[in-house]
Amino acid sequence: MPPELYFALTLLVKMAITAGLVLAATVTAERAGPLVGGLVATLPLGAGPVYVFLALDHGASFIAASAVNSLAINTVNVIFALTYALLAQKRPLPVSLSLALLLWFALAWTVHEIHWTMLPVILLNIVVLGVSIALVAPLRHVPIPRVKARWYDLAMRAGLVALLVGLTVTLSFSIGPSGSGILAVFPVILLSIMLILHRRVGGKPTAAVMAHAVTGLVGFAFACIVLHFTAEPLGWVAGEALALATSIAWGLLVYAARRRGIAV
Repeated sequence: MPPELYFALTLLVKMAITAGLVLAATVTAERAGPLVGGLVATLPLGAGPVYVFLALDHGASFIAASAVNSLAINTVNVIFALTYALLAQKRPLPVSLSLALLLWFALAWTVHEIHWTMLPVILLNIVVLGVSIALVAPLRHVPIPRVKARWYDLAMRAGLVALLVGLTVTLSFSIGPSGSGILAVFPVILLSIMLILHRRVGGKPTAAVMAHAVTGLVGFAFACIVLHFTAEPLGWVAGEALALATSIAWGLLVYAARRRGIAV
């Protein structure tokens, strides 16, 4: 089989697998309320498969390096969710989402221009997450009505995720670990939830999901740190498995604490 055809076929498979995983997760999230929705939305269901495919193409050292930039972009994703949540209290979807996306791209470009090392990026996450969690805390307590997924909503989500995977895997050969680490964690799940829920249930309930997502992104930060330090010594398979387990464990911890009335 010609190399170009093999690459195209494997890329289509990668896009389909990832889109299916994210689609199942977001439908579940929408039916479970803001807390579960926010926590599930921040699991590495989009970034995880992308990282698997990047590891297959480039190896463990590439993954370890990419995780540093993914950790830096995690702060940008936090600010993206925070900005939307604050704007959506009074602003319509086009305004809230457009301004949040413009800020994301501006900050992502800044992150890409900086050579990050682990200690500064950990400290940056501590500051951004600490401030953001405090700011969104009053926005969490809004119930979200049950919504029935429509076929075009599902198609849009699947298309967004598939496009992200295709771009990241294809461009990774030219943009290196820094650019790949940024593209891999583009907030496609958060974006799709904003697009779908805001139009159907309003800004404040959707903002409540994003408010919980800010707390969920703490778990993603831990996952990036684990991946960076384990991908090379343990192998990328073990490193990515441990990173996923870390993110899931954080979500379960937050869910259990909130169910018991403990502020997290």
